[in-house]
Amino acid sequence: MSIPAPNLDDRRFQDLVDDAKRLVQRRCPEWSDHNVSDPGVTLIEAFASMVDQLLYRLNRVPDKHYLRFLDLIGVELFPSVTARADVTFWLSASQPDVVTVAAGSEVASGETEEPVVFSTETELEIIPCELAYVATQQAGGAITDRTAELVAETPFGCFDAAPAPGDTLYIGLSEPVPRCAVTLRLSCEIEGIGVDPTRPPLRWQAWDGSDWVHCEIDHDETGGLNRAGDVVLHVGPRHAASVLAGQRAGWLRCELTEPEEGQPFYSAAPRLHGASAFTVGGTIGAVHAEIARNEVVGVSDGTGGQRFRVARPPMAEPSDPEVLEVGGGQGWQRWQQVRDFTGSGQHDTHFTLDRGSGEVALGPAIRRPDGTLDQRGAVPPKGATLRLPTYHCGGGRRGNMRARGLSVLRSSIPYIARVENRRPAAGGVDGETVADARVRAPLTLRTRSRAVTAEDYEVLAREAAPGLARVRCIAGDVTGEDPDVVRVLVVPAADSDADGQVPFAALRPGEDLLRRVAGYLDERRTLGARVVVEPPFYRGVTVVVRLVAARRASPRLLRIDAAEALYRHLHPLTGGPDGSGWPFGRVIQIGEVHAVLQRLDGVEVVDTIRLYAADPVAGTRSEQPAERIEIGPGELVYSFEHQVLVV
Repeated sequence: MSIPAPNLDDRRFQDLVDDAKRLVQRRCPEWSDHNVSDPGVTLIEAFASMVDQLLYRLNRVPDKHYLRFLDLIGVELFPSVTARADVTFWLSASQPDVVTVAAGSEVASGETEEPVVFSTETELEIIPCELAYVATQQAGGAITDRTAELVAETPFGCFDAAPAPGDTLYIGLSEPVPRCAVTLRLSCEIEGIGVDPTRPPLRWQAWDGSDWVHCEIDHDETGGLNRAGDVVLHVGPRHAASVLAGQRAGWLRCELTEPEEGQPFYSAAPRLHGASAFTVGGTIGAVHAEIARNEVVGVSDGTGGQRFRVARPPMAEPSDPEVLEVGGGQGWQRWQQVRDFTGSGQHDTHFTLDRGSGEVALGPAIRRPDGTLDQRGAVPPKGATLRLPTYHCGGGRRGNMRARGLSVLRSSIPYIARVENRRPAAGGVDGETVADARVRAPLTLRTRSRAVTAEDYEVLAREAAPGLARVRCIAGDVTGEDPDVVRVLVVPAADSDADGQVPFAALRPGEDLLRRVAGYLDERRTLGARVVVEPPFYRGVTVVVRLVAARRASPRLLRIDAAEALYRHLHPLTGGPDGSGWPFGRVIQIGEVHAVLQRLDGVEVVDTIRLYAADPVAGTRSEQPAERIEIGPGELVYSFEHQVLVV
């Protein structure tokens, strides 16, 4: 659909004539004949006709002119937002020395044309380690050093003879290995009987200096310490050394947990008679952007208000603000980026940056009423070269890559064999369009950067984080006991997988995003208002449905279509009646689900529908079906493992 032309002035011919006659009455009261036969009125109508033609042409200005109008009132298009992902670099073999992955190292997708490129944000050190100590602890008991038995290859029980939740096996590494992937090569005897090898009641953790934090298991060949094999763990970013059982090491631990419903528990403790450890990789954050270095953006002509453009817009938001270098062969002076030149003096080395267009602007010279010039920001001398040492180019939804979609190492790094993103990249959002800015402009003028109403909070939250998919402001805390709290619920943008389901982890906003929105709103809230920025509560739902297929319909294809329809309809970002996301607080009812399924091609009869409340975090659902599932005002729906049977 084409973008409608802006209506900057809605007055027409008769409106202009009436305005002119009112002015005549005010300024020339002696002119009393306002009939069409009067020559003066004829002149008014002639000029009104010409002005009407001018307004018609004004209201047909192109988008470029409309953007200039938005610039005049201080509205700028939001730039694209870059996707982020944790990227794991795997070593070709265990190394005796630290392997460093430099900041800015590039990895890419496997496409031959226009691959998606990610760059690491900080430096990664893959630290070598080896096993130094082993200890065990019964639930609530003292820690016992088992290192001597391990060296002598004397088998010992990893847990108590009668295993109980809380029994722990400790592994001490020679060095802390933050952000590293560590392989534990364990020689276990088949004594840990009674458990499901694919789902043992164990959890691996690492000490971060203040608490034990979860370690992600890449794979476990031991089947819950039941046989010899490797356990590959991803250690967190704050792994630190500590003293346990009188030994200082980078400690890991394997703890028995309370079994879940239907999960078998150990009837005897597994026995360990050999173990070793070594580092096999490391994980670091990466952003969907390529890094341009030392790009010359232009040469100064010695005047104020100069503007230059980078070669590769749009520009991604970096972790640190860009700087502009001004100078040449005699040296470079670093200029500071500012939001605008309101507080800039004539000697302040400031510049502004429009990330969407890639435009670098220097301070303007403003003419005062007395004719003198007020220079806002310094002016580079004539002939000085301007360059950006580094900037990130990229962003948009294209960076929301699937898990393991980044597999090509573009930077040459010794001893690195392969690279991958274990989880999907998320957070990429395309830049704002003119149509979106046209809707936002009146809201911006009304709020004037002050949060008073709920709608003001929502508009300002989107200004603080354009990558948000949904924002909802409600009054009161979760319990409803404190009505003075303003809760701003934010949902980050996330893409669905092939089945139409969005990963639950992608709906949780990061701490940096929450802090950025909270800080932005804190500067603009009314005095006395207490603002809480948090994600909504997600009410899980599982739909179990039985369909009767039409005579010539394919049951397999109908089952796929029905599952996609359920995930599409009960979707927190793109579901609901209008496809803009499931409404906050909207109840889920069987009748509405029935209507969605009945509209599918190939459905003869929707036989049965059952709704079950689910917990997407624990991965469980209730046993009793419900006729409807209530959704609170600060809650959203989340689809969890719908089941479709076609007969």
